[in-house]
Amino acid sequence: MSDLALPVVCLVTHRKALAPDARTLDAEIAALEAQVADAVHAGVDLVQVREREIEARDLLTLVTRLLAITAGRARLVVNNRADVAVAAGSDGVHLPADGPPAEQVRALSPAPWLVGRSIHSIDEARRSQTEDYLIFGTVFPSRSKPQGSSVAGLDTLADAAVVASVPVLAIGGVTPEGAAACRDAGAAGVAAIELFLPPGRMPHSMGAARAVAAIRAAWREPIRDLR
Repeated sequence: MSDLALPVVCLVTHRKALAPDARTLDAEIAALEAQVADAVHAGVDLVQVREREIEARDLLTLVTRLLAITAGRARLVVNNRADVAVAAGSDGVHLPADGPPAEQVRALSPAPWLVGRSIHSIDEARRSQTEDYLIFGTVFPSRSKPQGSSVAGLDTLADAAVVASVPVLAIGGVTPEGAAACRDAGAAGVAAIELFLPPGRMPHSMGAARAVAAIRAAWREPIRDLR
């Protein structure tokens, strides 16, 4: 990730939120293809395919089709399913906080692989030393998390960014205004679901192209002292 200019902008997929009226998996995949194409055209850096309920065969089809869109323009990682990531020839895999060590997962790929991990605490940030990047959350309240889920906040994000040895992206309820605050806290970029959804789908949804532009614009705002 060190070769990417800041901010690193990551689209996290969520087909059910993207296409709630779709009646078939093919329709959901088509919606995801359109979303990713818009995001790639706008200059997104990373796409995390986070579709937990899809069977491996269908997930492989989805990842393969999305890779045809991102190839050479953005990196694509598969959430948790290293087997599917290898079979599809993706750019890497994204691990949960309690997932296996990054170096063991990295060894599964014959080619250089991007390995990321979700973290939720300073201790997890400190323990994650061999990943390429970390996604820290939840920073702000998020509709993608169950009601009552804990919110880490900007201060904890700042502490995690200090102890981590790799870039930390912020996730969870991030808006363009929140993106600037995450930058001030030391984040290297942001990851989001809601922000990339079609305008009006959720309160902060902007669509992929506007979301990428808004995050980059927020990063150019004057730096404020968080503490």
